[in-house]
Amino acid sequence: MAESNSAPIVRAVGLSKQVETGESRLTILDNVSFDIAAGEAVAIIGASGSGKSTLLGLLAGLDMPTAGTVSIGNTDLFTLDEDGRAVLRSRLVGFVFQSFQLLPALTALENVMLPMELAGDAGAQGNARAMLERVGLGARVGHYPKQLSGGEQQRVAIARAFVREPRVVFADEPTGNLDSATGAQIIDLMFELNRERETTLILVTHDEAISRRCGRALRLIAGRLANGA
Repeated sequence: MAESNSAPIVRAVGLSKQVETGESRLTILDNVSFDIAAGEAVAIIGASGSGKSTLLGLLAGLDMPTAGTVSIGNTDLFTLDEDGRAVLRSRLVGFVFQSFQLLPALTALENVMLPMELAGDAGAQGNARAMLERVGLGARVGHYPKQLSGGEQQRVAIARAFVREPRVVFADEPTGNLDSATGAQIIDLMFELNRERETTLILVTHDEAISRRCGRALRLIAGRLANGA
């Protein structure tokens, strides 16, 4: 899974996002460019409304930019159609969201199995069970999300994000719905898995303490990347 030093796993070039608001155009991101190397842990930080979650959505190909490009590996996301971007994400990307995004009608095991089943992976149940053991939920595999605490639900989400051994994991405020003690445990777990699996972690957070645990931080100020980020 090694990359050469000259080939970043994620590259953003001239990334801008504007939206129409009545008779005017609101600029959410303005000419953002950076590279992220394979294996890095990078925080995206900034005040509320600075464009953090918009940037994460563009990096993952979940939204389209007004201008600019994003590459994951050697693939320019926006040369692909929506289906092509979905296929690339299924191969290379995992997600952890603030609101967990578990399917309520599926057990913990079934939620973690889902991305493997959609991709046609062999051994989905065994791999999902092992991943739930790894995140401390071996005794909760048959429980539904409503039967789990917030911290347990986020552990299921982390297991789902890492189970296919993605090259990149995007996390959007992963502790935002958790108390501080539970949030600290979740962040510890994410960094442990990131090191173990040599994943690239790109993490949106408002928490400076979490950002300091990353190798570096990209600070957005009113949609622009701060100097020296």
